[in-house]
Amino acid sequence: MSVTTAPKSSGSPQGDGDTPRTEAPSEIHRFDADALAAWLAPHVPEAGEGLEVAQFQGGMSNPTFLLTGARGTRWVLRKKPPGKLLPKAHAVDREYRAMAAMEGTPVPAPKMIAYCDDPGVIGAEFYVMEHVAGRVIPSAALAPMKPEHRREAAFALVDSLADLHAVDWQAKLEGFGRPGGYLVRQTARWAGQVEASKDVLPPDIDYSDLDWLRGWLETHAPNARDESTVVHGDYRPGNVILHPTEPRLLAILDWELCTIGHPLSDLAYLLRPWRMPADSPDRVDPEADGMPTEAEMIERYRLRSGRERIDDWAIFMAFSMFRLGAIAMGVAARAAQGNVSSAGVDPRAMCDRGRAMAAAGRRVAEEADAAAGG
Repeated sequence: MSVTTAPKSSGSPQGDGDTPRTEAPSEIHRFDADALAAWLAPHVPEAGEGLEVAQFQGGMSNPTFLLTGARGTRWVLRKKPPGKLLPKAHAVDREYRAMAAMEGTPVPAPKMIAYCDDPGVIGAEFYVMEHVAGRVIPSAALAPMKPEHRREAAFALVDSLADLHAVDWQAKLEGFGRPGGYLVRQTARWAGQVEASKDVLPPDIDYSDLDWLRGWLETHAPNARDESTVVHGDYRPGNVILHPTEPRLLAILDWELCTIGHPLSDLAYLLRPWRMPADSPDRVDPEADGMPTEAEMIERYRLRSGRERIDDWAIFMAFSMFRLGAIAMGVAARAAQGNVSSAGVDPRAMCDRGRAMAAAGRRVAEEADAAAGG
C-alpha cells in the first residue's frame, strides 16, 4: 500500500470563480493516511493504492481533506477536529445522515461514500463523500462571478433552499430534530455557546450587544409563527459548489448545523449580508454588486415555497445575526486554545466579527421595535 501527502498548493481560478485551496495537512490535523486507506479500500478499492491526502483551507469548522486515488479519482473527507470541543459541536454523523437523506430529492448534495464512528482509525469520527468539481465563492455578493451571472446564481441559491425546506423530513429524517419551538431552543443553544466562550476568551471582550440581543430574542422568539422543516443551518454562497462557468448550483456543503427547524431562519441567514453596514466586508449592495434586492430574494422564495406571505421577518433576521455572532465567538475560543481547522485564525479578529454581527442584529431589532411603536 502506498500513501502520500499532497504537496502544498495554492489552488487556481476556475472559470470566473474560485477553486478551493489545498495544502499539505497541518500538524494538528495530520492523521495516519495508511490507516485511512486500509479502512476506505473496501468501500472504494482504488483508495488503497497511491492515495494522496491534502487539506482544504478556509473557514470549515470540521477539518476537510481532498483524497486523490492513483487513477485520479477524488473524494472528500470530513472529520471532527482534535481537542476539547463545545457540546454538540462538530457532529459529522449528523452531516453524513443529512446529506445521505437528500439522495433522490431535488436538493443537490454530494453522494455519501461511508461513515466511520471509530476514532481509532484516524483519531476522530469522519465520513467520506464524492468530490464535486466546481467553484466555491465565499463572497456574499458572488464576486468574482461575472456580473451578468450574479442575479441568476442568487436566485438559484434561493430555489435550492426552498427545495430543501420542501423535503419530507418525517420520511427522510425522522428523529433528526425536535419539531416546534426552534427559535426558542436555538436562542438558548447559541447563548450557551457565548457563555462557554467567555470561559476561554480574554475578560476584556465586550459582549454587551450579544447580551442585549439575546434578551430581545428571548422576549420575541416565542411570538414568531412556528413551522418545522429540514433546515441547513449555515446556508450561504461559501457553503455551495457552483458550476465552473454557469450560474448553476451543483452541491450544498457543510451540513453540520442541519436539523429540523424553522425554514425562515435559513432564509434570513442567507440574506443577512443585505442588512450589514456599508463598511462591512460581508455587505451586499444590490445596485453596486448586480444582485437582487432583499425584497426580490424574499419574493422568489415565497413563490418557490408556495407561501402567501413571510411573517416575523425582523425576528428571524435578528436571530441569524445573533447566531453568527455566537459562532464567531466559538471559533475565537477554539483559536485561543489552538484548536481550529484552518491556520491563521486570530481570536481577537473573530471576536470583533462576532461583536459586529451582534451590533447589526441589535439595529434590526431596534428598528422593528420603533416601527411597532415599542
